[in-house]
Amino acid sequence: MSAFTFKLMSVPHGLQAGVVAIRPDHPGRFGAGKGALDLAFVEDPTLGPGGLASSLDKAGITVRFGSKSAAFRAMGKLLAATTRADLSFSESSAYTMRGLMADCSRNGVLRPDAAAAFMRRSALMGVNMLMFYTEDTYEVPGEPFFGYLRGGYTIQEMKALDDYADALGIELVPCIQALAHLEQTLQWDPNFKYRDTHHILLAGDEATYALIRKFIKAASGCVRSKRIHLGMDEAHGLGSGQFKEKFGDKPPFEIINEHLARVRDICRDEGLQPMIWSDMYFRLGSKTHGYYDMEWQIPKEIVANIPKDVQLVYWDYYHADVETYQKMIAFHRQLGSEPLMGGGIWTWSHLWCALPWSFTAVKACMDACRQEGLKEVFMTMWGDDGMEVDLFSALPGIQYFCEQAFGAADPMTAARKNFAGTCGCAFEPWVRASGVDSIPLIKKPELAKTAIGRALLWQDPALALLDPLLGKANLRPWYGKLARDLAAASVEGGLSYRLLFPAALAYVLELKTHLRRDLAKAYGKQDRPALKALAKTELPELRKRVQTLWKTHRAMWMATYKPFGWEVIESRYGTVMARLETVQQRLDDYLAGRLDDLPEFAATLHNPWVGKELSDLHFGSSRMRTPSCIK
Repeated sequence: MSAFTFKLMSVPHGLQAGVVAIRPDHPGRFGAGKGALDLAFVEDPTLGPGGLASSLDKAGITVRFGSKSAAFRAMGKLLAATTRADLSFSESSAYTMRGLMADCSRNGVLRPDAAAAFMRRSALMGVNMLMFYTEDTYEVPGEPFFGYLRGGYTIQEMKALDDYADALGIELVPCIQALAHLEQTLQWDPNFKYRDTHHILLAGDEATYALIRKFIKAASGCVRSKRIHLGMDEAHGLGSGQFKEKFGDKPPFEIINEHLARVRDICRDEGLQPMIWSDMYFRLGSKTHGYYDMEWQIPKEIVANIPKDVQLVYWDYYHADVETYQKMIAFHRQLGSEPLMGGGIWTWSHLWCALPWSFTAVKACMDACRQEGLKEVFMTMWGDDGMEVDLFSALPGIQYFCEQAFGAADPMTAARKNFAGTCGCAFEPWVRASGVDSIPLIKKPELAKTAIGRALLWQDPALALLDPLLGKANLRPWYGKLARDLAAASVEGGLSYRLLFPAALAYVLELKTHLRRDLAKAYGKQDRPALKALAKTELPELRKRVQTLWKTHRAMWMATYKPFGWEVIESRYGTVMARLETVQQRLDDYLAGRLDDLPEFAATLHNPWVGKELSDLHFGSSRMRTPSCIK
C-alpha cells in the first residue's frame, strides 16, 4: 500500500461535497503532516468529460479534469500510487456513460448508507451513472400494496441518494418496470384489476396507464436525471391472460408497440427520455423465443412502429466471444436507433460474485463496444433467487470494467493496482473468494457461471442431489485452505473485513461437502466407529459452523440491505439447521439401537444432469432443498 499523504490545497466548489464524503474511507491519506504532497484540482473543459491528467512538480500535484467523475477517478488513481512516477498520468474515456445497475428488487434493498458507500468506491473507479433496479421497491403515493412490506425506498431517501450521487459525479437514473416483472405487487387482491397474467400488467387498459403514470412520476420526481429505464423485458405470455378476455386475440408485437407508445407519451408529458430492455422484440421475432437467435425476423411494419425516441438496451452477460456482441449490436441498429449496452458482473444466484467469469464477460462486451463505437455502457448486478450475495463483492469487476472504459493498456494489471486505492485492500483475495464456486473440478473458472458452493450449502444433508456430480473428488482440503486464506486476508484494512462472509461459507463447506458421502459409505459398510466419529465430532462441529455462517451472513445483510427480505434467506438457513439436527438425532438413535436402519443413507443417488458440463449448471435453492416437487 502507498504511504503517500495528500494535502488538499485547492478543491473547486463542485467537488467539495464529494471530497468530504470520500475522505473518511481513507484514514491517514489526507492531511497536512510532514511529507504530505500538496494536491490541487483544476477544472479543464478542453479535456472533455472523460479526460483527466495528473502532474507532479516541485509545487506538488495538480489534477486537471473535464468532469466531476473524471476528477474522482483521478483521486482513486492517486490513492493507489506506490511510487512518485505513479503520481503523473493522463487518460480519457471514450464512453459518455460508464454505468452500473444494482438490483434492489430480489429481497435485498441496499440501505441508503450502504448505497452511499458503494457509490463512493465506484466514483473513485470512474463510474458516472447508477441505476437502482426497483420493480416495486420505491414509494408510490396512494398505492399501499405497491412494495408492501418489501423495504422500498421512500421519496426522501431517493432524493438524498440523488444529492449524494451528484456530489460524486454520478447520474442517478430511475430503473423501474412498466409491463412485466411486477408479480410482487400484482399478487395482492387490490391490484388484480391491473393484471394480464400473474406478472404482467394489463396493456390497453386506461386504469393501467393511470397507474404507470404514478410509477413514472414517483420514480422520476426524486432525481435530477431526465432519463428513465422502463424495463419491459421478459414479458412472457403477454396478452394471454385478462388481456385476451377483455380485448381478444392480438399479436404480441402489436401489443408491445402500442403499449410502449402509450408509456412513451407519459414520459414526454413528464419531460423524460425513456429506455427499455430490448429482448422482447428479438424474442417475438424468434421461432425459439430466444433473445440471441441469429435467425430472428421482425416484420417491417413492426420495426417501423417501434418508437424511435425510446432507447433500446441490449443486455448480454452470457457470451465470451466478441463476435456475438458485435452481431447483436448490429441487429439493434437495424431496428432504427443506437443501443445502450447492458453487460453483467455476475452477482446473481451466487453468495459471492463470480469474478473469473465476470472478467471474461466484461472483456468480451467492452471489446465489442469499443470496436463498434458504442458510447453508453453499464454493467448490471442482479440478485436473482434472493440476493444472497454481498453486492460489494462485485467491486473488483467494477474496477476492471472502469479500466476497460478508460482504455488501460493492461486492464487487469491496472485493476489490481487501482483497487488498492479505491477499496483500501488487495484485489487478489476478493478474486480468491470466488473459489467457493471455482472448485478444482471446474477446469476453466474464467468460463464458468455456476455456483457450486451455494448449491452445496443449500442441498439437503441426507438427500444430496449434487453428490453424483462430484464423484470421488476430495474438496475438503480446497475449502479448508480457502477458509483460512480468506480469514487471514480479512484483517488487512479497508474493505477487507467483507471477506469474513466467504471465509465462513468455506468453513461450512469444508465439512458439509462430503457429509452425506461419508455417512453413506460408513453406513453401507456398517462401520460403527466411523459413524460414531461423524456423530460425535464432525456433525456437531458442522452444526456450529452453520450457526456461525448464518450469523455472519445476517450481520453482512443488516449492514448492507434493509431488513426486509432477509426472512427468505433465513428460512433457508433454518431448513439447513433443522435438517442437520434431524440427521444428528437419527444417527444417534441408530447408534444407540433405537432405530433399526437409516434408509436415507442407503438410497442410491443418480446424476440427473448426465452429459452436461458442471461449469454451466445452475442450481436454485429450492431445487437443492429436496428432490420433491413439493417445496
